[in-house]
Amino acid sequence: MTIRTSSSRFRINDYLEGELLSEVRHEYIGGELYAMVGASDRHNLITGNIFAALHPLVRGTPCQLFMADMKVHLTVAGEDAFYYPDVMLACDPHDRARYYREHPCLIVEVLSDATERIDRREKLLAYSRIDSLQEYLLLSQIEPLAELHRRRDDRHAQRIREGSVRIECLDTALDIDSIYEGVPPFEGV
Repeated sequence: MTIRTSSSRFRINDYLEGELLSEVRHEYIGGELYAMVGASDRHNLITGNIFAALHPLVRGTPCQLFMADMKVHLTVAGEDAFYYPDVMLACDPHDRARYYREHPCLIVEVLSDATERIDRREKLLAYSRIDSLQEYLLLSQIEPLAELHRRRDDRHAQRIREGSVRIECLDTALDIDSIYEGVPPFEGV
């Protein structure tokens, strides 16, 4: 979930410098800061499983895999935005800013009650403007469910409840059971 922290507009450099000192992460949208709230155990387990599955596949490639603390920078309607994807894969060897990436090929967000609307609408629209982005993967915390948006098929998301999720960006597949391994039972969530 994000909470607006101020009514004043921030310059990008002030935002980036402030994030280095802040105990709370903030997303930046058109000069406005939005505080990021903490994540649940389920969120962290799912995110960790994705990272653990993909990390061995990027060794020896130009790709870099990030979890939670690396920002993606983009421009939407002339406004700069910086988001913190849960997992991000960037393979462009020229995209090496110290605190953010601009050309990822995969972004993963784990949905929560507080972020689902933003992840499904605002971020889906914003991320679709990233030319290098091949796949945007949304993962449910309340049931084993992956929703995969691919650039080449922008009209329909693929919903996957069992089997595997094909990640073309790395020419691999992630098993749904592996993504949700160790996550507490879903009854009564």
